[in-house]
Amino acid sequence: MSKEDIIYIKTIVKWSIVSILCAFVIFGTWYIVNPGERAILLTLGNPSPMPSAEGLHFKFPIVQSIVIMNVQTQKYEVAKASAASKDLQTVTTDVTINYLITPDTVPELYKNVGVSYQEKVIAPAVQEVVKATTSQYTAEELITKRAEVKEKMDIALRDRLATWNINVQSVAITNFDFSSEFNKAIEAKVTAEQNALAAKNKLAQVEYEKLQRITQAEGESEAIKIQAQAIQSQGGKDYVQLQAINKWDGHLPVATGSGAIPFINIQGASSITTTTA
Repeated sequence: MSKEDIIYIKTIVKWSIVSILCAFVIFGTWYIVNPGERAILLTLGNPSPMPSAEGLHFKFPIVQSIVIMNVQTQKYEVAKASAASKDLQTVTTDVTINYLITPDTVPELYKNVGVSYQEKVIAPAVQEVVKATTSQYTAEELITKRAEVKEKMDIALRDRLATWNINVQSVAITNFDFSSEFNKAIEAKVTAEQNALAAKNKLAQVEYEKLQRITQAEGESEAIKIQAQAIQSQGGKDYVQLQAINKWDGHLPVATGSGAIPFINIQGASSITTTTA
C-alpha cells in the first residue's frame, strides 16, 4: 500500500469520526415530549425539579439525558389477590384500578421510586388494601355487599397512593372466587331458600282458596236467609204453592191413592181460576 493510500484512508476515518461527532452533537441537543407525557431532565444523573411538558426542548449532549414518564390514565390489574374473610374463608379477588400520575410531581416519583412504580408501589398497596377490606366481611357479605366493599377499597387505595402523588380514578372488583366447599354451601342455601319460598307461596294459595270458599259459603247462606225472609213476608205456604204453580208443566203427578200429597191445595189457592172441559 502506497503512502498516498494510507493518507487517503486516514482522511476518510478522520472525517467519518468528525461527522459522527457532529451528528451526535446536533441530534443530542434537542428532544421532543409527546402529548400525555412528561420528561425528566437528568443533569449528570440529578433530576430537574420540574418536568418538561409536551413540545420541543433542548439539552446539553453527554451531560444531560431525559427520562419519559406517562401521565395519561393507566390501568393496572391485580389477579387472584388472596385473603381471608371475617369467617376465615379463603377469598381470591381480581381488582382493576385506573390511575394517573400527577404531572408536576413526576420528578419526585422518579427520584423516590423510579420508573417501576407499579411493581414497587401500586401492587403492594392493592394487595394490602384487599386483605384489610376482605377481613371486615364474611364471605357471604362480600357478595351481598359488593358495592360497599368496592367503595372501601376505593377510598383506602386513594389515600394510600396519594402519598406517592398517584391519583386513583376508579377501582373495580372484577371477580370474587371462593373455595369449592363454600360454593357448594351457597348453592345448597339458595336451593333451600327457593324451596321455602315455593312452599310459602303454596300455603298462601291454599289460604286464599280457603278464604274464597268461606266467603262463597257465607254469601250463599246470606242469600238463603234473605230468600226465606222474603217468602215469609209474601204469604208463607201460599207463596210457595204459587211459585210451584208457576213452574208446573201441566202434567199431573203419577202417584195416586189416599196417601198421596195433593200437588195443589184448592182451598189454599181459592184465588186461582180453573177451566173445566
